Amino acid sequence: MSDRVPSPAPRKPTIRDLLQQVIDEVVGKGLYWPEVSGEFEKLFIVQALRISGGSVCRAAELMGVHRNTLSKKIRQHGISRSKLGR
Repeated sequence: MSDRVPSPAPRKPTIRDLLQQVIDEVVGKGLYWPEVSGEFEKLFIVQALRISGGSVCRAAELMGVHRNTLSKKIRQHGISRSKLGR
C-alpha cells in the first residue's frame, strides 16, 4: 500500500481568473478602456442574441437587463438581428 496522498484535481479557473488574463493582455497591448468595453459589450450582446435565436426579450433575460435597454444597445452597436437566427 502506498503512503502517497493523491494530488487534488486542478482547480477550474473562475470568471475572475479568466477576466484577469484578458485584462493583463489588453493592458499589455496598450488598448484603451472605451474600445475594449464597447467591443466586450457588443460581443456579449451578439452571443446572447445567438443563444436566444434573435429574441431581444429572451436575450435581455439571459443578460439580466431590461429589453428596452438591450434594444438601445443593439442600435448603438449597429447589430443586425437578421443575421443571428431570426
